[in-house]
Amino acid sequence: MDKLRVLVTDDEPGMRLGVSRTLRDFTVRIPDVDGDVAFAVEQAETGEAALEIIERSPPDILLLDHKMPGMSGLDVLDRLAGMSLDMLTIMITAYASIETAVTATKRGAYDFLAKPFTPDELKNTVRKTAARLILAKQARRLAEEKRQVRFQFIRVLGHELKAPLNAIDGYLQMIKDRTLGDDLSAYGESVERSMVRIEGMRKLIADLLDMTQIESGNKNRRLEAVDLPAVARLAAETLAPQAAAREIMLEIHGDPSVVMTADRSEMEMIFNNLLSNAIKYNRQGGRVDATLSKANDRVTIQVADTGIGMSGEEVERLFGEFVRIRNEKTRDILGSGLGLSIVKKLATLYGGETAVESRPGEGSTFSVTVRDQG
Repeated sequence: MDKLRVLVTDDEPGMRLGVSRTLRDFTVRIPDVDGDVAFAVEQAETGEAALEIIERSPPDILLLDHKMPGMSGLDVLDRLAGMSLDMLTIMITAYASIETAVTATKRGAYDFLAKPFTPDELKNTVRKTAARLILAKQARRLAEEKRQVRFQFIRVLGHELKAPLNAIDGYLQMIKDRTLGDDLSAYGESVERSMVRIEGMRKLIADLLDMTQIESGNKNRRLEAVDLPAVARLAAETLAPQAAAREIMLEIHGDPSVVMTADRSEMEMIFNNLLSNAIKYNRQGGRVDATLSKANDRVTIQVADTGIGMSGEEVERLFGEFVRIRNEKTRDILGSGLGLSIVKKLATLYGGETAVESRPGEGSTFSVTVRDQG
């Protein structure tokens, strides 16, 4: 439970005591943040004393009397105007008038409470002020989180692009300087490696665009009856050259008539990412088996491989953005680190979930469950 500090400033001891008693056990429910707020009340009998407390440790809410000996409430507001405080002020006065309220508001007061006021009136005013404070704090916290996420995203993206660009730059420099002589055929391997790096960057950009469209809700979706075995076979045919290059057997199993209402391109993303990973992280001469099944309105896509597998700690990190398992066995495997994150976002979009079972050296089995959108 959050607790807001309230400083009541009034030259009348009875008023300070009454406010303290009213707010002592008072709590406010803030529906928009699904939380409760309580209050800790401090007291000051003069404007000067209030300023000392505020300068030392600003409260969240200031209940400020208008007429006091020495500095008035308006004088205190004038002094506070030069401070950058996340504090809201409620003016309290026995001399309520439109002019006083307007003046207090212009000088920074958030609300106005006329004496004599009842405990319920005090609670209602404090309730409204507390809600405003909590929501403002949440907005600032979300804005800061957004800045941090953006910073982290740019940092990781820069890192992911830096390596292939440096590699391509190195290969091109070799060709420019004729490091291997003047026979162009000697540079065939450098050209091939550069093309592989370029393809990796192209995949990264494509994955970024897919992820951005999914998260923003701006992706044009076309829901229709989708033949999932056909989508799986197309993905397998597209990836067949990669599998053949490493002598990996790739097969599709399960019900050959699984049809669901979905966006075909989104289903293609799921199959392409799962099958591509199963091939990349497999062993030479291994297997990849994709199995489809449907129960009621739920479809399960399961992809099992005989690859390098993962530890429990690695599995826990797996579906984050730009997460790639880095160890001795994966050092030379290229990837954007976004594929499984996209799969998880799509599963969530379809009211489903993702799961993985894996053992180091024994392979991994990925399961994606999605709900028919029909």
